[in-house]
Amino acid sequence: MAQEKAQTSMEHETRTGRFSQKQGLFAAIGAYGLWGIFPLYWKLLSSVLPLQILAHRILWAAVFCLMLLLARKEMSSLGVALKDPRKRVLVGAAGLLVTVNWGMYIYAVNSGHVLETALGYYINPLLSVALGAMLFREHIDRWTRIAVGIALVGIVAAGILYGRVPWISLILAITFALYGAVKKGLGLAPITSLALETFSVAPLAFAFLAVMHAQGAGSFGNAGLRVTALLALSGVVTAVPLLLFGVAATSISLQLIGFIQYLTPTSQLLLGLFLYKEKPNAAVVAAFVAVLVAVVIFAVTRFKKGEPA
Repeated sequence: MAQEKAQTSMEHETRTGRFSQKQGLFAAIGAYGLWGIFPLYWKLLSSVLPLQILAHRILWAAVFCLMLLLARKEMSSLGVALKDPRKRVLVGAAGLLVTVNWGMYIYAVNSGHVLETALGYYINPLLSVALGAMLFREHIDRWTRIAVGIALVGIVAAGILYGRVPWISLILAITFALYGAVKKGLGLAPITSLALETFSVAPLAFAFLAVMHAQGAGSFGNAGLRVTALLALSGVVTAVPLLLFGVAATSISLQLIGFIQYLTPTSQLLLGLFLYKEKPNAAVVAAFVAVLVAVVIFAVTRFKKGEPA
């Protein structure tokens, strides 16, 4: 009987999007850990135009979500969510934000700017902390302010050392921070939310790919079995960490999400430096050192307070 109750409780959590803080913590670690090694995957598709990769990510992620909803017999959850005008607007905003983020990320990775993507995702947690305070009244204690302040100094120093506005980094940071806030505001089950987001932009992706193939420029099916398979699998690769992120966004604070996110840029930084041999510069070093100090301060003070970190 106890086992049946636990099973029923877990099914209820999965369908409604209610998860424990512990589940949310592990989901966030899983999502950001996977995103950290994503350059390995997208580099395999460097022969394909970034916009085509983006369109395939959207389209195949939508197909994957549809299959999950059908398998779980949860198609009705879409209709329930869309009855709320506010949720319809937020879903459209989330779909647009994540599309811009994906597109910029693919372009950056396949044009040799992995280190700039890392810098962007170092900036992102600062915005997550600010949005958490402004939109969801999340308390920012003294140590969090100190940690954010140190990280901010590093980011400003990086911008000065770059000698120009780091547009790639800023676009990645802003779009994903806003995406996280929108996801938290939606409060939908992860699969329902992701399905609606991908469905909202899938028609545009399909139309773009149809035009490319009509012009004989489509890569799917024409660039070899390996590329075709990688494009088709991009939906699963895209959806799995986003589903994990959806669990995290609805069950733990944006502050905690923001600092766990440092797993992603740290992994990207190491890949850019040691695998792809991108030339390190003073800007990245400044940002990395400052952010590392900030993360240590944040993590240590969370443990002392008995909070998950």
